[in-house]
Amino acid sequence: MDFNKCSDETLIDIYRKGDEAAIEVLFERYKDIVRKKAKAMYLAGGDSDDLIQEGMIGLYKAVRDYDDTKEAAFKTFASMCINRQLINAVTVSNRKKNMPLNTYVSFDMPAYPDEDNETRLVDILKPESEQNPEKLFIDREYSDSFKKKLFDRLSSFEKQVLQLYMEDNDYRQIAMLLGKTPKSIDNAIQRIRAKANSIS
Repeated sequence: MDFNKCSDETLIDIYRKGDEAAIEVLFERYKDIVRKKAKAMYLAGGDSDDLIQEGMIGLYKAVRDYDDTKEAAFKTFASMCINRQLINAVTVSNRKKNMPLNTYVSFDMPAYPDEDNETRLVDILKPESEQNPEKLFIDREYSDSFKKKLFDRLSSFEKQVLQLYMEDNDYRQIAMLLGKTPKSIDNAIQRIRAKANSIS
C-alpha cells in the first residue's frame, strides 16, 4: 500500500492498528505546516527548533486524540492542536522570562522562617552527592517509575532509539546503527518526547 496516497484519516487508522510507518508519513506531510506556524511565533530563551518540536508534539497529540465520529476533518483538528501546543509553549516561556526580580530569594535567608532555626537555604541546597539517602532513594524511585511508564508506551523501535540517544549518539549515528534514515530517527524522537510529555 502506498501510504502517500492515503488520506490522513486512513493513516491514523493504520497507525492505531500498529503500523508505525503510517505516522511517519503524517509527520512528513504536516512538517511544513508546523514550521510555518512555529516561524510566526517567538519563544523566549529558545530557538525555532524548540518551537518546531513543540508543534510536532501538538501534531502527535492530534493523531492520538482525533475522533473521526466528530464533524471536523483531521487537518482542522491537527491545526488546532498544533496552535494550542505552540501558544502554550510561548505563554509558559514568556511567563518565566517576565518573572519579576522580587520573586527571587537570597541563599542567605533562613530556610525555615517560621521556626527558631538558624539554618540558611545555602545549607540545605547541597549537591546531589551530599543529599540525604532517603531523598536520593525517593528521587531514584520516581525516576525509575517515570522510565517504566514511558517504556511501556514506546514501540520496540522507539525503545532502541531512546536507548541509543541516552548513550549520547546523535541522529546520524543512531540511523547508521539501526539501518534507518536520520529522518525516521528524528520522527521517533519527536514521538518519544510527546509520549514523555503526556505522562503526568
